[in-house]
Amino acid sequence: MLLIVLSGLSLAPTCGKRTPPLPPLERVPQRTEELTGDQRGNLIVLSWPAPRRNAGESSVQSIRRIDVYRVAEKPNAPLPMTEEEFAARATLVGSVTYDEIRRASDTLSYQDPLELAGQPARLRYAIRYVNSAGQRAAFSNFFLFEPAAKIAEPPTNVEKKESETAITISWESPKANIDGSTPVNLLGYNVYRIAASQPQSGKSPLNQAPISANQFQDRSFKFGEKYTYVVRSVSLGTLARPVESLDSNPVMAEPRDIYPPSAPTLPPAAPAPGRIAFFWPPNPEPDVAGYLLYRSTDPKGPWTKLTPTLYTKTTFTDENVESGKTYYYYLEAVDTAGNVSPKSEIVSETVP
Repeated sequence: MLLIVLSGLSLAPTCGKRTPPLPPLERVPQRTEELTGDQRGNLIVLSWPAPRRNAGESSVQSIRRIDVYRVAEKPNAPLPMTEEEFAARATLVGSVTYDEIRRASDTLSYQDPLELAGQPARLRYAIRYVNSAGQRAAFSNFFLFEPAAKIAEPPTNVEKKESETAITISWESPKANIDGSTPVNLLGYNVYRIAASQPQSGKSPLNQAPISANQFQDRSFKFGEKYTYVVRSVSLGTLARPVESLDSNPVMAEPRDIYPPSAPTLPPAAPAPGRIAFFWPPNPEPDVAGYLLYRSTDPKGPWTKLTPTLYTKTTFTDENVESGKTYYYYLEAVDTAGNVSPKSEIVSETVP
């Protein structure tokens, strides 16, 4: 009997009902070590690399949100802090959602508004990834920052004026700091430009150093492009670091080339039996596409176009002439946008 029972037990695993396989356990995403940030006006702007998009523990698919934590300390508090101490003291200030994570290309960010209480403070931040099961990764590295209260508000009444050679951005100085005090630590201004064809542009200012004046001329623009300009005040922050304000009101510019070239110069011709030859200096404008040459037997016209299409050379020989006859000529320059210059002076020559 014992043998039968043992035999039955040995057969049980092979003839029993098979259970469906369990789904694999979802692993907690790995922590990031590259949390950094800066102050902009009354915001602390945190940033860190977006999670990798390949399969793995830190892939986008396994992350459902990123929680942002903050601890407010006294400026002279000890710098070392364990993860357990941070967890016990930290406040959850916000989260980056799954949709924001999916849309990110290379960098994620979070903006934490400052509550300026008038007392100096040091802020300690950390983030942690959370998966769909609610499991949390370890905290990231700590980012510490001492915000400044004497930071100017953004410039006001930003405007633009377009010309052939520059887009001039002008603005008015801010009247107050973010804490309501009078701006005395203002270092200047930074001007940013975002091009419609380059959404990632505008990360660095157009100017090399903060501008002390209240206007800036952008001479590197291109006709036909769409631009958005914003200006930020730059103040002296803690540890003598420059701190930018929030963005000013944006201004849009869509410069179009409506500016014709200058009138070309048509020197006297070089007549010879059966022909009249012209040599003229090229126009100074870099966007000149060609020239149009006109002729008449009367200085008042009518005029005949000798170059049916744009003529790209600066020499021309008119061989359709008669000896003893006087001919009149003038020249026009045309740019790549189709703008036609004023006429050159009319010159006349008699064929030998």
